[in-house]
Formats: sequence, C-alpha cells, structure tokens
Amino acid sequence: MKIQKTHLLLAGIGLFAFSLQACKTKKIVAKPNPPVVVEKPVEKPAEKPVEEKVETAPVVEKADFNFSNVQFEFNSGVLKTASFQILDHVAGEIKKDPSAKFVLNGHSSAEGTPEHNMSLSVDRANSVKSYLVNAGINGGNLEVKGFGATQPLKPNTTEEGKELNRRVEIKIAQ
Repeated sequence: MKIQKTHLLLAGIGLFAFSLQACKTKKIVAKPNPPVVVEKPVEKPAEKPVEEKVETAPVVEKADFNFSNVQFEFNSGVLKTASFQILDHVAGEIKKDPSAKFVLNGHSSAEGTPEHNMSLSVDRANSVKSYLVNAGINGGNLEVKGFGATQPLKPNTTEEGKELNRRVEIKIAQ
C-alpha cells in the first residue's frame, strides 16, 4: 500500500509539473519595422527684404516703496488680520528690487511702562520681519528698530489714536 501511495504521489507531482508548463503563456515579440523616411524636395522660399529688428529692453516695473503702516493688537506682537494684505503687497514690491534695504520701525501706544513699550515695539518689528522672510525676502536687507511710545502718530488720548500708534513703519534705509 505504501508503494502504491508513493507511486501515485510521484505521478501526481509529475502531472502537476507538466500542467504548469502547459499553462504558461508564451510571449510573442514582434520586431519593430524600420522607420520609413520620405524625402521631400526642399523648396527655396521667395526672397523677402530683410527687416531690421530693433530689440527693446523688457519693461521693468519700478517698485513703489510707499507702504502703509502695519497694525497690531493691543499689548501684543500679533499682527492684525488686515495687516496680512499690506505685508503681502510689501513683499511683492520688495521682490521687484531685492537689493533694496529697509528699516522696520516698531512703535507702541503710551499704555504701560517705557521699558515694556520699547520691548513690545521691537517684538512688533521682528514679527513683521519674520513674515517678510517667510514670504521670500532676504532677512539681511531688513533692519529692526524699536521706538516704544516716543514717536506717536496721533495723541494717545483716544482709543483711535492709541490704535494707530500700535504700528510698524517700513522705510527704505538711507
């Protein structure tokens, strides 16, 4: 019985191997036809008078460095939402003349101590610098200065005046 099982097993393995060979697909490789080149007679174009072309230099748009002030939240270096549009415009104009150097003058309203206001104005200027650097401006062309509450645009007696004094001015370096 063992011999019969062994023979049957060997026969089964042989049939299996044979059937695998029969199931394999054969690939037919077609040889590509060589490209046919048709030569056309070369026609000589009629001679036309030669026109002189005057090359003009591309029009380079001059950068406008007259920027609006960038406004900030109260007692914070956080930019107001309206300032993003201003800074995007600033970045676009600075990219027109990448060699120009700028001073970022930070200011604050008169609320708080002079030391705190000075620190806050520097933080605001650094916030603008970070935004511009992230927009692709060379940080080496941007100088940061803080003035605290020493140079107000409007009197600090009204809330509107205080709000206008929380700013960063972007000026071209002299």
